Amino acid sequence: MSQAVTRSATAGSGLLASLDPLLREWLPRQRWFAGKGRPVTGFSLVAATELLPQDGKLGLYHLLVRAHQPLPAGQGQAAVPHPGDCYQLLIGVREALPPRLAPALIGHVQEGPLAGRTVYEALYDPRPAEVILEALRAQARIGGLRFERRAEIRPDLVPRLVTAEQSNSSLVYGDAFILKLLRRVLPGVNPDLELPLALAREGCPRVPAPTAWMTAEVAEDSYVLGVLQPFVQGATDGWELALRGLAKGEDFSAEARALGRATAEVHTALARALPTVSLGHLQLQSLVDGMSERLDAAAQAVPALRPYAPGLHSAFTALADLAAEGHTWTAQRVHGDLHLGQCLRAPSGQWSLIDFEGEPARPLAERRMAQPAVRDVAGMLRSFDYAAHSASGPAASDWAAACRAAYCAGYAEAGGRDPRTDPVLLRAYETDKAVYEVLYEARHRPDWLPVPLAAVRRLAAGAEPH
Repeated sequence: MSQAVTRSATAGSGLLASLDPLLREWLPRQRWFAGKGRPVTGFSLVAATELLPQDGKLGLYHLLVRAHQPLPAGQGQAAVPHPGDCYQLLIGVREALPPRLAPALIGHVQEGPLAGRTVYEALYDPRPAEVILEALRAQARIGGLRFERRAEIRPDLVPRLVTAEQSNSSLVYGDAFILKLLRRVLPGVNPDLELPLALAREGCPRVPAPTAWMTAEVAEDSYVLGVLQPFVQGATDGWELALRGLAKGEDFSAEARALGRATAEVHTALARALPTVSLGHLQLQSLVDGMSERLDAAAQAVPALRPYAPGLHSAFTALADLAAEGHTWTAQRVHGDLHLGQCLRAPSGQWSLIDFEGEPARPLAERRMAQPAVRDVAGMLRSFDYAAHSASGPAASDWAAACRAAYCAGYAEAGGRDPRTDPVLLRAYETDKAVYEVLYEARHRPDWLPVPLAAVRRLAAGAEPH
């Protein structure tokens, strides 16, 4: 690791200029690229660190690169400039790629400091993956990169890239650890590290405790780049488990109940570990205003939503009315994007919650705000509906209803309060989530639009969550 250097701004800019034409083609094709559908007009370098010297057979660069794209044009307005999202890239450099690394190809550099070399996504290659783990073990300081750990890491763990589609990238080391590398990075405290560390201090067994993490210090800013956690060998995520059960016609309510207990335990630990606040009339009115604005924007964009808008607004006004009467609610730190895919069941039957990043499209400050715990509950209730969509007929609907009821019952067992005893708050949050889903599906997966629209019909009619 002693050979690693940080490139000067001039040298780094020359490196980026040589990669620019290749990145313009490669970056938008990546699953984790957030700016799909808009052209990349250029790049600017945030930081560049050489982790392996490219004068050998293998070079490795760690780059933080800002991709410049126009914002979507508003009605009657031209697209406006945008500072651009910052992405973490690990670029491998070789004279030629062996066949095993063909899927990792970015391209062949024509000019600049890497002219004549082949560059590729380094995470496919075991040696660069080993370099990252070595840095974490050594608690290295490499240029602006900082590698920290709070527990021992065994050497000689064989890395492999997780190839399943996800919004970040993950490496598994042996069967001991999994490293989640954030791709779109923002300066500031990231809840994906902050909350698991807080839960570890509380001794909460429902969330794998961070073993190590990596950050970047750039000028006055700090970026969380990745988190290493224990790998739960043989674990299955809740989404896969639910679909498997549905396909076999098996009851899932016992698992849903256990998952409800796990969620409540995490919420209880978060409320102990981090400050809670009381939401009164003014705070609730601001929250309701945000929900109403999102509904209006979604109804404008998705005509199928418009007939239900008045009924959906009633879910929000009912909450505002309660607040005006003097009702208050407790807000705390929450998961922020909870669904079946964010839950793992170990072979022992123990459920764990993962991925505390929140909704990546939301500003970091918003993701770190205290919110009613029912927001996570509403997300999970919607997730049961989505799983049921993989099957068809009344049996699937009954399956979802049974899971929703069991989840709430399990939550009450561990948390002391059934979310259904506050139906106005739960309906408002489930409505807000369903509106978000309608907009998402209309834009990205029109075939799935009937799933949230079915919930919209129920919620607009005033039906309480069950």
